[in-house]
Amino acid sequence: MKKLKKIITALLVFSLIFCTLCFLFALGINIYMISFSKDYIFYEVEDVPAAQATMILGAGVSTSGTISFVARDRVEAALDLYHRGKAEKVIISGDHGRKNYDEVNSMKNYIKLMHHIDDQDIFLDHAGFSTYESMYRARDVFLMNDMIVVSQEFHLPRAIYIARKLGLNAVGYVAPEISPFSKKTHISWNIREFLARVKSFFLVAFNAKPTYLGEAIPISGDGRASWD
Repeated sequence: MKKLKKIITALLVFSLIFCTLCFLFALGINIYMISFSKDYIFYEVEDVPAAQATMILGAGVSTSGTISFVARDRVEAALDLYHRGKAEKVIISGDHGRKNYDEVNSMKNYIKLMHHIDDQDIFLDHAGFSTYESMYRARDVFLMNDMIVVSQEFHLPRAIYIARKLGLNAVGYVAPEISPFSKKTHISWNIREFLARVKSFFLVAFNAKPTYLGEAIPISGDGRASWD
């Protein structure tokens, strides 16, 4: 019995040490990623450097095509940059992997309803299933050199880290909250992002391939070539 107790105690101590080391490793990655990206993230439109395009990263939409408040904030911030001459094009990168779930067209339809913007300036990336895939495809499918990534503050360090590590001259603009989110929501976002940064670190380190690539659709061309 004593021997069994010693074994159980040793296993518990080992598990505790292992979990602590994993947490510290993940914490280190988070600190590194945030530190790496901080100088490329802007809060005021006037401070954002001009770029080829502003990228709207996908966020939740309903099956009927109604976009979430998170997506709305990203779209409105990106279009503010476009209308102020900070970007020549707008690219929407999101999940359109299912027939009844379409982030990119839902956001495009919102833009066309709420803003005046030439169709040729709107690009759609239907296979932006993750932030990593959006950045990879921005480089290899849309042949982008620089961009302004628009998202919420919690998300941008990871997005900018990925983009710049993939060779894109990317900066981030924090989308203002039109309707402020609760403190509980912000905490939930940050907990999930803590783990997402670790995953993205390894995706970049191993140069993981995206789900789809396909033929080039240069951002310098007509955005309608990317529509379905």
